[in-house]
Amino acid sequence: MKFKTLVFFSIFSILFFAGCDSKDDKKQDIQPSNNSQSQFNLNTLKNIPIEIGFSDNKLILKDSNNKLVLVNFFATWCPACKVQIPNLVKLQDDFQNDLVVVGILLEEFKSNEEILSALKEYNVNYSVTNAVEGFDLAKTLGGLKSIPTSFLVDKEGNIFQKYVGIVPNEMLEIDIKKLLEK
Repeated sequence: MKFKTLVFFSIFSILFFAGCDSKDDKKQDIQPSNNSQSQFNLNTLKNIPIEIGFSDNKLILKDSNNKLVLVNFFATWCPACKVQIPNLVKLQDDFQNDLVVVGILLEEFKSNEEILSALKEYNVNYSVTNAVEGFDLAKTLGGLKSIPTSFLVDKEGNIFQKYVGIVPNEMLEIDIKKLLEK
């Protein structure tokens, strides 16, 4: 019985602290360039446009209404990403006046209907994009070695923290509260 418990907690710990590996092993984790300037026009699953700009190491979500932004890169096939979704839903609920959560889907050839069906059980209350430009945004931010990967951005567009893998809500809440106190 003790062995089974030990094995269970070992497997859970591995899944909890690790994300899903990128399918492209040749990607390098480079830092974003200070001179990089890009504009990304993404569409949500509800066909609402989202404009994200990246310039001088600032990630600006147009129409964020002076809120913090949490950008989450994920895929529907990724078990760690699925575990992270309820945490993001809770954060959006708890900080709805101060935070905008945006999910950037990193999957090709999926229709909005397929994605909505996959996310239906999670009652997602934040914007989720389904656009090829999401891959370009990930590259501009230095590339991603695993998902989920999230970026917490302050009201001025500065990237405050990068999170790789599943992040406990308590950690995200502490960082969000730090930024709100500034």
